[in-house]
Amino acid sequence: MKTLTALLAVFAFLAVCGTTAAEASFSLVPAQECRPRQGWPNFLAKAATPGAQVRIAYFGGSITAQSGWRPKTLAHFQKTYPQATFTEINAAIGGTGSDLGVFRLKNDVLAHRPDLVLVEFAVNDGGASPEQIHRCMEGIVRQIWRAAPQCDIGFVYTLTEALAPAMLEGKFQRSASAMEQLADHYGIPSIHLAMEVAQLARAGRLVWKAPLPKTEAEQQALSDKVVFAPDSVHPHVETGHEMYLQAVVRSLEPIRAASQAPAPHALRAPFIASNYEQAQLIPISAATLSRGIGIGTDPAAVAFAKRWVNRLPAIVRASEAGDTLTFSFKGTRCAIYDVIGPDCGQVRITLDDRPPEAKARFDAYCTYHRLSTFMVGTELPDTIHTVRIELLRDPPDKAKILAQRNQTIDDPKRYAGLSFFPGAILLVGELVKP
Repeated sequence: MKTLTALLAVFAFLAVCGTTAAEASFSLVPAQECRPRQGWPNFLAKAATPGAQVRIAYFGGSITAQSGWRPKTLAHFQKTYPQATFTEINAAIGGTGSDLGVFRLKNDVLAHRPDLVLVEFAVNDGGASPEQIHRCMEGIVRQIWRAAPQCDIGFVYTLTEALAPAMLEGKFQRSASAMEQLADHYGIPSIHLAMEVAQLARAGRLVWKAPLPKTEAEQQALSDKVVFAPDSVHPHVETGHEMYLQAVVRSLEPIRAASQAPAPHALRAPFIASNYEQAQLIPISAATLSRGIGIGTDPAAVAFAKRWVNRLPAIVRASEAGDTLTFSFKGTRCAIYDVIGPDCGQVRITLDDRPPEAKARFDAYCTYHRLSTFMVGTELPDTIHTVRIELLRDPPDKAKILAQRNQTIDDPKRYAGLSFFPGAILLVGELVKP
């Protein structure tokens, strides 16, 4: 959540000032709460079947990870279709967008055999170009229907104050507008959860950022205004998330009306040829690891690895300067999926014959451990590439980095390490065996 909040100002700036010529010609889509398109025929038919076990995957960022619209809508589905049993697949990771989602989809969503996948990345994709959103989101759609053609999909859009200006003028924000192009192409229903939020903001009745009123006097001071979120991003469960729920409730009937007879989804021609349908997450154990890299048998280290097993089943630790991992791949994009935190250092990345690049695995939010990624190379020629990643002896200036958020090193022992915790290789392409 903290990472997402810090990025929003950058997203808003990029949306206005960082556009290329191609992006400048991109048209925002008129705002509409629900576009039912071809509906959810398979999901709704199964939901109406007595005794059915129905699985809904909630695939998104920290807004979906909250105890908000996700459990609220699951409860509504269960109440609406009491003859079936509903379970959730919680595939939300805070601070991440479709650019990681397209790689983790197989492990985090498809492995659990969903009947409906609700995709929520419009906020975390707020700073991405429309073309990059198309690559990632289309990769998600095509992977789902390639592996599970009976599974229905819904795009759901959320909002923050930083991304709200377009919505206040009756248009979807740029990320949601890009996703709508794919939804049109594939006939996927979409729901903008924040139409009511935008309406209240236009009427001057929304407080984007404040605590909920605790006393009658505080409530009276608000008059008819509604407090949306404590941070203008992550809605209060009682207010913003309740509006998100009601958007889904209102959308169910038009989606039901648009749904025809159950049938597998046929994959049509791609919307964008460079989409990431071939994206895959490869365990880091497939790379060549130097002798010092591993988890070992220390109980604390084993417990640390188990903490991430649902996302990174093959996490290892490099802890000595000079520890290396190497691999080769044929493809166009490569990144590393890892864990960063107080005891992490920095690595040197060498891709093919390019100049080496140092990459810190520590940032201003590293007062705790969390999932992260870093890019090795993107938009590469579709040829064979070699990668070498080496743990460096000199750690980044952690005190200086933490000071960016007025944080300090409270316990020198926690920050003393220079570790690197890789768990997976994210590839658009194929690993090449040595």
